[in-house]
Amino acid sequence: MPESILIAEDNPAQRVGLQQLIRSWNLGFDVDVAADGEEALQKVVLRPPTIILSDMVMPRMSGLELLKSVKQHDPSVTVVILTAQGSVETAVEAIKDGAYDYLMKPVDPQRLRIVIDQILDRGQTRREVESLKRRLRDTGQFGPMIGQSPEIKQVYHIIEQAGPTNASVLITGESGTGKELVAQAIHGASLRKHQPFVAINCAAIPDTLMESELFGHEKGSFTGALTRRQGCFELADRGTLFLDEIAEMVPGMQAKLLRALQERKFRLVGGTEEKTVDIRVIAATNLDPKRAIDDGKLREDLYYRLNVIGVHLPPLRERVDDIPLLVEAFIKEFAAANQKPVAGIDEAAMARLTRHRWPGNVRELRNVIERAVIITRGPMLSAADLPGLGDAQPAAAPEGPSALAPGMTVDEVERRLIDLTLASTGGNKTKAAGLLGISVKTLHNKLKAAGADAGTEHDG
Repeated sequence: MPESILIAEDNPAQRVGLQQLIRSWNLGFDVDVAADGEEALQKVVLRPPTIILSDMVMPRMSGLELLKSVKQHDPSVTVVILTAQGSVETAVEAIKDGAYDYLMKPVDPQRLRIVIDQILDRGQTRREVESLKRRLRDTGQFGPMIGQSPEIKQVYHIIEQAGPTNASVLITGESGTGKELVAQAIHGASLRKHQPFVAINCAAIPDTLMESELFGHEKGSFTGALTRRQGCFELADRGTLFLDEIAEMVPGMQAKLLRALQERKFRLVGGTEEKTVDIRVIAATNLDPKRAIDDGKLREDLYYRLNVIGVHLPPLRERVDDIPLLVEAFIKEFAAANQKPVAGIDEAAMARLTRHRWPGNVRELRNVIERAVIITRGPMLSAADLPGLGDAQPAAAPEGPSALAPGMTVDEVERRLIDLTLASTGGNKTKAAGLLGISVKTLHNKLKAAGADAGTEHDG
């Protein structure tokens, strides 16, 4: 039976126009039409199509109702929602209910062709995901990620489900848990895997340059713009754009980003022509999103646009069972990179690693193993190769100037915590920010607001 497409559209001109357009591509599809959702569902019951293109607003049965009914009848049918400007939020909800993607009306023929081609590639992608699952069973690795604990397997499951879709994803978790690795794994499990993966850390870009970094700029658009420059949106065309530390982006820029994501169009700084790109957006933050919204750091409408699928990465202290697998992988990596004949780790050293609380999470563990491999003189890592990594002991109650007292304000408590953490890291702001679960930029801002020296000394 040949591949087939069913177009559910109550506007006769648009219905016939889409049918003729798809037939003109000579894809070998049988292209059928339905005047509303109810007629479309009747045809699905008789002969499930490969793809349904469904208008959102139709008489008798809406596109959302059609989607839910189709998924109950045959989950293998791929549904793409067609929506007008005013119902983007509903379209995002449709993706949560199982739609593959949504297209703004009037439908862009180029964009429609890309989506259809992606859907046809889904079979190959699903086979590759099955191969990843076999590798997980054999070695404990899922793409670039390592671990077999129940907590991390739940993350793998979400990646598996989210990967083949075009849905936006929001990854949350403490600093150092591997949020960019999750984004890479989602990209690798998607139909975009052979296209660019472009990552940008919003905390590392000055506010005045963020718009140019995202959208690019025309020559002469501002002082120093000597040539036309592509932004991340253009560089990621047909691929994936990863926005790390999204809550560090100023609210005004978040509003511009939201508009670009909703309309899939943007203008270069200093430009007049609107550009259209086909990108998938994955964002991440080490903050609690709901608290970031309450604190005014994250726009609520942007949060709901990004959080179509949410992934929470557990801290390493909650997945201790994965430490031996991670250590083994890191030893192999750094032994090869440094040409050292290190084969493993002894029991005493491993016990010390599993007792440590790992405030810097997997990133901290990776750095500890790299240093240990470099300094060790034997074929096995020992506790002597882990200087400064003491056995975990309960922290003593603070006394003196760092102690908390009734009547202190939240700002005073926060400042004392920052001072205590900076003291414990010898003034290293990068390490202190990691321990506090905030970005270096946020730490600098808090110090500046408190009237402290927020210079760059000891930032390394």
